[in-house]
Amino acid sequence: MKKLLLILLVAFSSCTNVQKEASEEITTYYLIRHAEKDRSDPTNEDPELNAEGMERANKWAEVFDAVKFDAIYSTPYKRTMQTAMPTANSKKLKNLGYDPNKLFDQDFEAGTKGKTILVVGHSNTTPMFVNAILGDSVYENIDDSQNGALFIVEILPDGKKTHKVLYIN
Repeated sequence: MKKLLLILLVAFSSCTNVQKEASEEITTYYLIRHAEKDRSDPTNEDPELNAEGMERANKWAEVFDAVKFDAIYSTPYKRTMQTAMPTANSKKLKNLGYDPNKLFDQDFEAGTKGKTILVVGHSNTTPMFVNAILGDSVYENIDDSQNGALFIVEILPDGKKTHKVLYIN
């Protein structure tokens, strides 16, 4: 885990050479898919996380330990809220909801400008959200077996956007 955290911190710090101190107008989005869900009842449209998922949710909180989030958003499903909860608790932030049918609308963009935000979504909404921020179809849906994708998008003061995806096991 320590090796993973070191790799991630290096990756985070190299996301851009522009420092927050130079301008508070840098907006940074961290976007993840919910952790592993309970698949024991295929008819359950709103399952909770399974034990592996709860472990991953706690790992995300460790991974994000050095990140100073201004807000955390998730869809209103148990699995996304449970994934966000350990990070929200560690940061003493409320888990705010977002409508997965309204990705990166004008209100969300204006309300998050200049902030550092965590967004927890699904295998389809997370890459669609990233694409909406970028204004381009860069990423496809996440494979249903992949719960460790981390997308990082920055919007610089000049409007330039940088992005990367990391995969955490």
